[in-house]
Amino acid sequence: MSHAAPTSKHAAVVDRPKEEPSIGELVASASRDVSSLIQHEIALAKSEVKVSVKAGGIGAALFAAAGFILLLGVIMLSVALAYFIHMTGLDLAWCFLIVFLLYALVAGALAFVGYKKIRAVRPPERAIHQAQETKNALTNRG
Repeated sequence: MSHAAPTSKHAAVVDRPKEEPSIGELVASASRDVSSLIQHEIALAKSEVKVSVKAGGIGAALFAAAGFILLLGVIMLSVALAYFIHMTGLDLAWCFLIVFLLYALVAGALAFVGYKKIRAVRPPERAIHQAQETKNALTNRG
């Protein structure tokens, strides 16, 4: 009885179809799929970054245009201020000189405050001290 016909459970194992891929083929296929997935993810990221950079560039250009227009507005305001001073009866040349002196005074005040702020900058003494201690500890060790 040892030569009994195989049961259906055993027949499935014995009659394995020849089309099943081997483990090596499965690993190669999985590797190709992962590689393809990574390439598609990189392409998606590149396209998203390209759109973001384009939008950022347009935004920066619009800010630059706004700054330029504001600069033109300051020039026009300066001319208007000179003409308002001229309405007091002062000669127009003196009026433009007064506006210039006003701007020079504002620039001088800003430069003075900036100079004071820069003079207040000190080196990072604690970090320098800590680095010196670390250096000494490492050189004494060796």
